[in-house]
Amino acid sequence: MLRIFLFVGTNIAIIALLSITFSLFGIQGLLADNGVDLNLNALMVYSAVIGFSGAFISLFISKWMAKRSMQVQIIKQPENSTETWLLSTVGRLAKQSNIGMPEVGIFHSHSPNAFATGWNRNNALVAVSTGLVESMNKDELEAVLAHEVAHVANGDMVTMTLLQGVMNTFVVFLSRVVGHTVDRVIFKVERGHGPAFWIVSIIAEIILGVLAMIITMWFSRHREYRADAAAAKLVGKHKMRAALIRLQSSQTGPDMPDELAAFAINAGKIHKLFSSHPPLAERIKALE
Repeated sequence: MLRIFLFVGTNIAIIALLSITFSLFGIQGLLADNGVDLNLNALMVYSAVIGFSGAFISLFISKWMAKRSMQVQIIKQPENSTETWLLSTVGRLAKQSNIGMPEVGIFHSHSPNAFATGWNRNNALVAVSTGLVESMNKDELEAVLAHEVAHVANGDMVTMTLLQGVMNTFVVFLSRVVGHTVDRVIFKVERGHGPAFWIVSIIAEIILGVLAMIITMWFSRHREYRADAAAAKLVGKHKMRAALIRLQSSQTGPDMPDELAAFAINAGKIHKLFSSHPPLAERIKALE
């Protein structure tokens, strides 16, 4: 969950910054080829530049952002048996998965949590919370680590980036088309763009961005099942199932905050659309 929030949040911030920069330098004005109609080809290129730039910049700085925002302490020289075990276990799982050794870190949080991030399979970070280490036995913790390593091995961050780039492109493109249409049809602006274009474009971008997030989160939930299956192959289905059951037992009710689960969410129907992880019960059933 933390991985997704960091990636999406950074992505949104970069898109906003690029949009403002393009506006200040008058680049958006080039989209109208005659001052009356939108140049759709130019608009698509403009949208793709903003959309994919935001997604890829988010990807390339994801590990740096995660370390600083979560205050992850990277284990370079183990100071105790737990850190030694974490390093050796991640190393073994990485070797089994044919990926480079990820950086391994711990961040302080009472909530059981874990995440993996990084711009490629051989330059990743796997981090666990102190709450996770304290609440699980080694078999369960090994399954969580295998799940995160599976995300890296499956290239989930890259595929998420490509999907996010496509979603961003269409959000920017369609929001400008809607703003242009409202500006011309309703407010009868004949040349250039009036205030309505900018206001409607921003509103449309927010609404379309929410709809795009539903698609992105659907993909995220789908990849959790794949990571569960890969982890089960790495460490055994019984360990993966035990880890999920342990997380399920730590839930205190349906209003549990998202941060409480290491890699699971229990949510209502509306919340479920925006959840990056399927309900634990469904994941346990899928494993069985």
